[in-house]
Amino acid sequence: MFKFTASEIRDLFIAFVVISLCFGIANTGRNMNALLNLLPYIMVGVGLGFILHELGHKFVSMKYGYWAEFKLWPQGLLFALVTSFFGFVFAAPGAVYTYANYMTDEINGKISIAGPIVNIVLALVFLAVAVSVYPAAFTSETSLSIFIVCSMGYSINSFLAAFNLLPVGNLDGSKVMRWNIGIWIVTIAIAGIMTILSMRFGVENIVRLIIGF
Repeated sequence: MFKFTASEIRDLFIAFVVISLCFGIANTGRNMNALLNLLPYIMVGVGLGFILHELGHKFVSMKYGYWAEFKLWPQGLLFALVTSFFGFVFAAPGAVYTYANYMTDEINGKISIAGPIVNIVLALVFLAVAVSVYPAAFTSETSLSIFIVCSMGYSINSFLAAFNLLPVGNLDGSKVMRWNIGIWIVTIAIAGIMTILSMRFGVENIVRLIIGF
């Protein structure tokens, strides 16, 4: 059964709030007015991206019969906050810990890749919605708000997928690479291309290209 402990819910909430703030600072250059205006939009993208990423790990772990629980990493949260003031976010606020006496590289890899795949799928969903509402965004404040949320959602989820797939330390990429290097190459290439497009051209230009606007 998919269960949560009280401490797990607390840790997820703290991580969600702080990481949302970090992305807000990184995207607004510490402009307080801009931060307050943009933060609600960022929280939707980060909320879905971060929470569902971790739940992806937890769901697959428990599917294999293991107990899994998200635990906060205070040093990681502090480091994310510090890096946000330099325009980027080292997003490692914590992790889902899977408790098992023994686990094969295949199972560990499948558990690890679940989170980035969730982010890739979410990014594509956000992009699809952005494409559908973009023409109306010029005349409707509601459509414009949805477009902004989806733009942030695409950018943040693409970045979270690419970042977590880096084969560094205890990030997901290291465990996916040990399991299947081919799958790792494909997934990090997709996430990397999506992130580069977002950073280099911007979501609005991607949308305009898709719909030929």
